[in-house]
Amino acid sequence: MNITQIDAIPEYQWQKTAVFPDWKGYVDDTLAMNSMLSFLNWHDQGALYVRVDGRVERFSLFVNSVRVDTRAMAAGHAYAVDMSAAAVNGVNTIQVSNIEPSGLRDAVSVFIPYPVVLEGAPAREGVSPEALDLISDLIASDAAHGFPGAQLAVVRNGRLIYRNAWGRTSAYDPDGRFREDAPAATNDTLYDLASVTKMFSVNYALQKLATDGRIDLDARVVDLLGEAFATDAIEIIWEDGENPGLETVRAWKAALTVRDLLCHQGGFPADPQYHNLRYDAAKRRYDPDAVNALYAGCDGAPETREATLKAIFRTPLMYEPGARTVYSDVDYMLLGFIVEKITGRPLDDYLRETFFAPMGLKRIAYRPLAHGFSPADCAATELNGNTRDGWTPWPGVRTQTLQGEVHDEKAHYAMGGVSGHAGLFACATDLARLASVMLTGGYGPHRFFSRNVMDAFTAPKRADAANWGLGWWREGDDQRAWYFGTQAASGVIGHQGWTGTLAMIDPARQLVVVYLTNKINSPVTDGRANPNRFNGGWYTAGTLGFVAQLLSVGMDDARSPADQLTLLLADMARESFKLIPASCDAGHPAVRNAHSKLSLFLRRAEASGRAEYAALAEQLRGMWAALTE
Repeated sequence: MNITQIDAIPEYQWQKTAVFPDWKGYVDDTLAMNSMLSFLNWHDQGALYVRVDGRVERFSLFVNSVRVDTRAMAAGHAYAVDMSAAAVNGVNTIQVSNIEPSGLRDAVSVFIPYPVVLEGAPAREGVSPEALDLISDLIASDAAHGFPGAQLAVVRNGRLIYRNAWGRTSAYDPDGRFREDAPAATNDTLYDLASVTKMFSVNYALQKLATDGRIDLDARVVDLLGEAFATDAIEIIWEDGENPGLETVRAWKAALTVRDLLCHQGGFPADPQYHNLRYDAAKRRYDPDAVNALYAGCDGAPETREATLKAIFRTPLMYEPGARTVYSDVDYMLLGFIVEKITGRPLDDYLRETFFAPMGLKRIAYRPLAHGFSPADCAATELNGNTRDGWTPWPGVRTQTLQGEVHDEKAHYAMGGVSGHAGLFACATDLARLASVMLTGGYGPHRFFSRNVMDAFTAPKRADAANWGLGWWREGDDQRAWYFGTQAASGVIGHQGWTGTLAMIDPARQLVVVYLTNKINSPVTDGRANPNRFNGGWYTAGTLGFVAQLLSVGMDDARSPADQLTLLLADMARESFKLIPASCDAGHPAVRNAHSKLSLFLRRAEASGRAEYAALAEQLRGMWAALTE
């Protein structure tokens, strides 16, 4: 191990610090912990810093099972020790023993920073290149058959082992014509994260504030934002709510806590359209004049967000907090305001100053067009503003293709583009680096979350709701397999976003997967049947969870999974045939998706020359012919 004398110990936010001997403070000859300290790290990286008291004559230092030559570490000096050669993935341990003269106090001080994400290779980290090739071929094939575009970044064991981009930044004209000449998506393209924002804005902020002792998760909202949060509530008769009367509703709001909001058990409606009074008036039985204080336009002015906060104050609860779980954007809009109240900073500024800039993340931001990015830097979303191709128009709605502006209506019109529930844009690589903090709690010299806080936020919120932590989605008992795959352990966490985005964090496998698409940058399939169903959603590439499922095939196995993957591809082709609606034409996205799977399998079968695959190919051709006659 390389040892370098330094002038002083750096001013870092350390992962662990300890002063030997007896760092834990126990006097008990059965306890070895006084001589040992454990921390998190990944292989082939890491440094530790050591300060040796001027009275020390000698000492022994081990990193895991490797002994460090301390003879060159003179008393009264500080040293940086490159421990990369001895580092392992996960828990590492240092041992300081044999300090002479015996009986010294505060003899050897040790300081350990956090690991960072470095470049790596899939096979070196136990990820099958064949699995990644199939994922890439599936997305590329879908993009060739009409899927808009996608980006993928994979981190394992502290290594960025894969990143790639497919398709186009803006794949269709507003009239639905496919743009063959559209610019290609790259690894630098920023995607609208939609609800993935919730985890990497509000959750990260609250986890940091809780780590620093600046917020109590059981604090009442009224104690943070004022009594008006409860007393301003108005009377609304919800069609599917409990409606116990205004005084009870105000009492409910007075008792509402930060934890209730994180659990999506705050009692708020799922999706109040603060920006669209006409919509609310048509759906709810109340006087629309009662909410005329809401600001319906969006120019990013402070009063836009202030009016929305007042509207949230006025919004009555639909049910008693804690009685139900109703996923609601309002919970996270409100939590964003709470972060701003505690920190005294706008949410976007706080996140940039606390996380993004210290980590060197340059391609993640709210309102990217106001922060040096152009529309061409961003993947476009809806083709005709927020109108669902004209099926849901309303006064003031955007009608142009959205590119660099947040798609979410509340985030744009009611929150000026910056909200706790939506609004972040990022490339997959930067988001994967940011997500890796949930494996260790920090990054390099920066401490963000304590282990206790991370455990509290990611533990099941209840035994009968183990697919939820505090905000985080959890795999639980295969309850998020659609997104995280069937191989995921119960403690896998992450979140999905409506625009076609997914972040998955697997602590057991030291794995981070960020898959970003702009699947809604495509025509609405049938506005009469469902104005929220876009063509991009019919493709395998738009289902999101197939990435984690395939990525796990062959993981940590020296044997090739090529045969398994090829047969799985045949299954995917066969299953895609079942998804084709009756009486649809050849241009329907379900047909194009099925043809994408079929053509990919046929190419692989022909290239292999295997009789088994040739027989499967013939069978699939027959099924396809029967479907398309």
